[in-house]
Amino acid sequence: MRAITAPDAAFADVPEPEPLHHEALVEVRAFSLNRGELRQLQVREPGGVVGWDVAGVVARAAADGSGPPEGARVVGLLPGGAWAQRAAVPTRDLAELPDAVSFEQAACLPVAGITALLSLELIGSVVGRRVLVTAASGGVGRLALQLARDAGAEVTAFARRTEGLVELGADHVVSELGDERYDAVIDGVGGPVLADAIRHAAPFATVVSFASTVPDDVAFNARDLFGQCTTLRGLFVFLELSRRGGAAPHLRRLARRVADGRLDPQVDRAVAWDEAETTIAALRDGDIRGKAVLTVPAA
Repeated sequence: MRAITAPDAAFADVPEPEPLHHEALVEVRAFSLNRGELRQLQVREPGGVVGWDVAGVVARAAADGSGPPEGARVVGLLPGGAWAQRAAVPTRDLAELPDAVSFEQAACLPVAGITALLSLELIGSVVGRRVLVTAASGGVGRLALQLARDAGAEVTAFARRTEGLVELGADHVVSELGDERYDAVIDGVGGPVLADAIRHAAPFATVVSFASTVPDDVAFNARDLFGQCTTLRGLFVFLELSRRGGAAPHLRRLARRVADGRLDPQVDRAVAWDEAETTIAALRDGDIRGKAVLTVPAA
């Protein structure tokens, strides 16, 4: 089968996946791109297939009888292998899609959507609380902003480029932090931005860090943390899901929100996978606002 392979995102013929008894074989119709996958390209063996987010059709149901049936439209999460015509997906990480949700929309939900959803779960109730979302113009940030707004928070979006964030529901949009203090922070930047967010934490705030877009060390005075009784949580979505029993229930929740019109996956670019090279370059250069999706033609 055809796939996009490491290290230079070139197309190549690779072996067909061989599903285990608890895995379904999925005909891939779309996948979204994540910054972490660009780093994966550089560390995988030459010819390896990366890719975490997958949306498509079940070509063969899992042998153990679990998960969606053959022919079902699905969305799933993988540790690798999504950038291909077919993928073997564990059924604990696979959810059936409502008819109203397109493959392009669904492909945005696994990594970005679940990261946003679990960040808010780690924080707890945000009704009436001030929530800061950094990297708010990115894929996770735009979803976290919407989820926090729907949960009753007063949301401040922190971003270099602010187009469309008010329309998504941000109460405030800023490019630097002033005197405001926040009851919760969802940070996708790291480095000085995370340090500054900790300094702006209100008493008993929770700060969730899920990415290190800026590779700089995070430096802050310890009193900024313990002096406010601030809780600092790290979130690595694959590790968190391993203790929660898989991605499927979270994908179902997100897909229902999209179908009901309560969540916009923010597809900034959806093109055929033949345009992978230019789309990957656009993501690497920071030219994508929201999510970039590549569609795969039927084999």
